[in-house]
Amino acid sequence: MSRIGKKPIEVPDGVKIRRDDSIIIVEGPMGSLSGKIPEGVEAVLEGNVILVNPRSDDRVGRSLHGLIRTLVANMVTGVNKGFEKSLEIVGVGYRGQVAGDILKLSIGYSNLVEYKIPEGITIKVDKQVNMVVSGIDKELVGRTASEIRNLKKPEPYKGKGIRYAGEYVRKKVGKSAGA
Repeated sequence: MSRIGKKPIEVPDGVKIRRDDSIIIVEGPMGSLSGKIPEGVEAVLEGNVILVNPRSDDRVGRSLHGLIRTLVANMVTGVNKGFEKSLEIVGVGYRGQVAGDILKLSIGYSNLVEYKIPEGITIKVDKQVNMVVSGIDKELVGRTASEIRNLKKPEPYKGKGIRYAGEYVRKKVGKSAGA
């Protein structure tokens, strides 16, 4: 049995949980999320604690047990506090700005790179080089941050590009003058 799946999920005040057949709906102060509970797993609400249990001891139930518990816990955390990822733009003349639902980046190409911000995501740009991607869906926040980073990954010689905050970029030694 999964060690993560055994842990109960505490439901904070202000978060409501409903079940419609195999769909769990989590509503909180920041919004609402829903997810499907597969056949091999059941989610039981007891007071203000959610317990996720496998329905049987077969391979499907055991393999989904910890995953579904984590997904439900992420939904509860998302509607209560939200998630955020920080990105840094590194490079001379590199900058970004948000205009409506479009992120405009000047990252070394001849034209501005425009990225359409998905529904449910907010991006804040501070000092033109620090970005914070935030939202209630953890997967969507991570995917959006990854897509923005992939527009210009940090290169290994000078470290220019878009990186996660605190990410270490290993730098390579450039050409040396040979005698």
